Order: sequence, then C-alpha cells, then structure tokens
Amino acid sequence: MNTIPTIFNQRSINRTVLGGRQRPAQVKMNVSVILINSQGSHLRLKNLEMLDRCGFEKIISMEPNSDNYNLEDFVNKCPSVKFIVPQEDVTTGDLINIGMEEVKSDYVLVLKDSLALSTLRLSPNAFQRLVERKQYCYVPRIFVDKNQVLPINMIPHVQKGMLKIESVSNMLDNTPTLYPYDFLGLYNRQKFIQLGGFDYTIESPYWQNLDLALRAWLWGENIRITTTFGLSYLENAPVEDATSNLSQFRFYLKNLAPQFKLDHGEIPVSTLFRMIPRSACGLVETINQFKDARRWVEMNQYRFKTDTSNLILNWGSEK
Repeated sequence: MNTIPTIFNQRSINRTVLGGRQRPAQVKMNVSVILINSQGSHLRLKNLEMLDRCGFEKIISMEPNSDNYNLEDFVNKCPSVKFIVPQEDVTTGDLINIGMEEVKSDYVLVLKDSLALSTLRLSPNAFQRLVERKQYCYVPRIFVDKNQVLPINMIPHVQKGMLKIESVSNMLDNTPTLYPYDFLGLYNRQKFIQLGGFDYTIESPYWQNLDLALRAWLWGENIRITTTFGLSYLENAPVEDATSNLSQFRFYLKNLAPQFKLDHGEIPVSTLFRMIPRSACGLVETINQFKDARRWVEMNQYRFKTDTSNLILNWGSEK
C-alpha cells in the first residue's frame, strides 16, 4: 500500500527533459503554461507556436512518450519550450506536479491538447488582474461545438448521507465551483505547492482532481469561475469516471471522514467501525487505509478550516 504523500512532489519520477534553454521573446505576464499532450497530435507544433506568442513566462510541454514523433524537431523549432517525457507510468496529477516544479511564475495555466488552442484569446492585462486577486484557482468557461457551454459550475450537496455534485450552467464571474473540470484552470503555484499538489496514490483522474480541489476548500482556499477567458474542446468533452474504487475510498478518508473540532480537523476512531461493513477492500486493507489517513489528517490537523458538512452548508456564502 502506498502511503499518502506528506510533502509536495514526494514521488520522484524518472524523466527526460529537452529544450527550454531560451527565454520567450516577449514575456507579457507572470504566468506559465503546462500543456498536457495525449498520444500524438497533428496540431502539436501549431499549438506550441501559438502559446509562444501569447507572452507566457514559461511553456512546459508534457509528452506521453518520444516514440510517435520527432521530438528533437520540436525542440529546434520551439527553443523556448521545455519538453518533459516521463519514463514511467504517471497520472495526470503527476504531470501537473512535475510542471509546477519546473516553473517559477506566480500562476500556472493548465491546458490540454484536446482543446482548440488556435482559438485561444488571452489578454495579459486581464490575466494580471486575476493574478493580483491571489485566489488559489480560476476555472474558465469551457465550450463544445463552438457555442455550447459545458455546465462546469460544480455545486456540492448531501443526498442520503453521500456527497453529490450537481453541475450547472450558471457561471457568473467569481462564482465558486467545487473543482476545475478536467484539471483545466489557472492555478496559484505557491498555494498549489503548499496544498501538497495532486496525490499520486489516487490513480483515478476524477478522484485525484476532486481530492486536491476539496482539500483546497477545506484548508481555506477558493476555486472560482472566471469569465476573463474561455476554452473550447476540439471534439467532445471527456466523460468523468466517478466509479467507486480504492481511489474513491482514499478520497473519502482524506476529505469526507475528517470532522472540524474547535480549531483543527480529526478523524474519530468510531469512523472505522462504520466503514468496515461497507468497505469492499477487506478488513486488513480497510484498517491500514484508515490508519494512514488518520495519520495524515493528524499531521495536517491545523490546516483544516472547516469540514465537508459545514462547507456544503455554507456553500455560496464565501467572499
């Protein structure tokens, strides 16, 4: 069993790093970009050249592998872009963690090559205003089929004692949202690191994304929708897989089990006895997972500013 990481980027990942030695010609904002690429794209070079013209401080291109195309050719044509190729299996969160470690800017925009990046329009002045607000994460509006807006305003509820998330289309500027859809957003790098980044032991993309986002809320940070810019998918938006599995169990232990008492978070011992009859991973594994999560919560007990029940009760009242 992998234990819950206690520091940012606790997992050391073997990787190849190419390029990025040249500073972008025109840096217009204190923002870097992490581009997460899938298995090859005929738009790769066009996307990188477009991002290079936007004025980002640094561009990190996370590559799935170096077998499907001539990476050296990209390095020569985009000398300011740093290309990173992991040499082992990684999660989406791992890729973002690595990218955050490679840049120094205050904010980092996470993008994917499944987006229509050629239509991306960014205003350095508008981005600077977002940076000055110092929120943890800004989530842009996301479109499919040109003008169809995805309902990415994620609102938490409790239904029959279970966490339920409703996605709605009401997306006024600065509206709170529980998590950034598909990891896409503008992140405060320092706060991201202080939160510990994405937990590599949670392998499901959905639960890994939700884990960091809910942790941010429980530890006093904010995730807000911004109308400053929007993103569009080239084709269909990805379907989120919220299957109940070990990733979901670890998410539950870290985020739903803790209760806020006076000035700290804690997981009561009695929680274990309620979990055992419901757990699908066996008695020994359930106890081990519980002990690990309880140890992690105790280590971070004073980082908690609320618990999930109170967060949901007061949802929308945050300023």
